Amino acid sequence: MGHVGATFFVALTALGLAAATVEVDGAVKIVRVVKDGTGDFRTVTDAVNSIPSGNKRRVVVWIGMGEYREKITLDASKPFVTFYGETNHMPIITYDATAFKYGTVDSATVAVDADYFIAVNVAFVNSSPMPNENRVGAQALAMRISGDKAAFYNCKFIGYQDTLCDDKGRHFFKDCYIQGTYDFIFGNGKSIYLRSTIESVAKGLSVITAQGREREEEDSGFTFVHCNITGSGNGNTYLGRAWKRCPRVVFAYTYMASVINYQGWFAQAQSNQTIYYGEYRCMGPGAATSGSVKYRKILSYKEAKPFLSMAYIHGGKWIVPPPKL
Repeated sequence: MGHVGATFFVALTALGLAAATVEVDGAVKIVRVVKDGTGDFRTVTDAVNSIPSGNKRRVVVWIGMGEYREKITLDASKPFVTFYGETNHMPIITYDATAFKYGTVDSATVAVDADYFIAVNVAFVNSSPMPNENRVGAQALAMRISGDKAAFYNCKFIGYQDTLCDDKGRHFFKDCYIQGTYDFIFGNGKSIYLRSTIESVAKGLSVITAQGREREEEDSGFTFVHCNITGSGNGNTYLGRAWKRCPRVVFAYTYMASVINYQGWFAQAQSNQTIYYGEYRCMGPGAATSGSVKYRKILSYKEAKPFLSMAYIHGGKWIVPPPKL
């Protein structure tokens, strides 16, 4: 089989990384959060508050097992922060805010406005109940990532409507799990999702992505490589819808279960010329193209190649492997 996608995701080393990134990640401070008080802090919020504004070193917030009911914002003045969950006992950060009370973007259980954020082995959950399809203010974010150059390794994002707000900036998601019902990966980020599982738990209409590119010259878009799309429904889920005028989403080497509707993408009235919905070498019953919408693009290797490389998010200059603790 030619052009195996994994070959584009080469091992990452410090070679070629921005000097500031290498320097910061070479001087790591670790603070421990343990619910029983045996660590430095009992809550993640207190650990985040302990980090000074203007932080210039990598701070690892190690989080012990258990459920932390907190609503956390990491503001832009605190870059270079890592949330690192206990290895064999993934901690859960959960809250039940919805757009009805907080507004959509401020309903996030965890909101990150800072650059160079990393999360490893943490579950981000919005525990508000599953809404019915007509409920006003039902958006309920588990995570909003608005900082640039963020990476997530082996994390879970659990919610229903608008679970993960991939708001803006360049982001990398590897070996993650994302659950939702409607628009549950949305925003105007420029991101790669690698070897991740996407699960629709909707009982009715379900849409995975609502990518928010407004103009064709905007440098944003989502790409999913070697992912797995699953769900409990049968043909009730669409890969994406044109929330804004010029969405850009690509799925490559991805397994699509029968949960995906035969049309692939949600049919809307936008011009075919402003929508970029691409697929490359996907498989499974949901990857069939008969009866699909006109703007469903089955890409050639040449067309897909720019979306398969870390260069898509300039990852060779900033992505580092998770720290070994």
